[in-house]
Amino acid sequence: MAEEIWNKRTAKEVHKNRDELFERTVLPYLNSAYNLARWLTRNEHDAEDVIQEASLRAWRSFETFLPGRDGRAWFLTIVRNTCCTWLRQNRSPGGSMQVEDDFEAVGTWLDPEAVLIKNMNSQLIREALEELPLEYREILILRELEELSYKEIAKIIDIPLGTVMSRLSRARRELYIQMSGATGEMSA
Repeated sequence: MAEEIWNKRTAKEVHKNRDELFERTVLPYLNSAYNLARWLTRNEHDAEDVIQEASLRAWRSFETFLPGRDGRAWFLTIVRNTCCTWLRQNRSPGGSMQVEDDFEAVGTWLDPEAVLIKNMNSQLIREALEELPLEYREILILRELEELSYKEIAKIIDIPLGTVMSRLSRARRELYIQMSGATGEMSA
């Protein structure tokens, strides 16, 4: 009887420690995970669904997470894999994404023309990113927006480091070409 009580108490402590460790490992990266999912799915609501599923997958497989490992790379790998699965099952070619810019104008006056130009540039970048193939879009998001190292990206996407560098180079070149075409159309 005493052993059974001890086992229940130990199980509760282990579960509580697991909860706390999971929260410390995953919660700090929810914004990064959502950002990645939003860009890959191209839709806010779909990204929320993907993050929920990825979080459940992370919780279920948390025993495989080794202490001392990079929690961000581990969780973003799960998010990316969940996105890939979701895209295969729900691919819709006309998916759209609504992202709003937040301007923090505390104590400053924003020139309406400057705001308009910034909004136009942000919209052009978003549209150009949307047009990129998934393999280019994901690598640009991980490197430029999430500021992950090449090594971390290689681990998340499960490709060699050299492939990360060459794919990133091609993605940047393609983005530049699309941006050049978009700004050329506007100025013509």
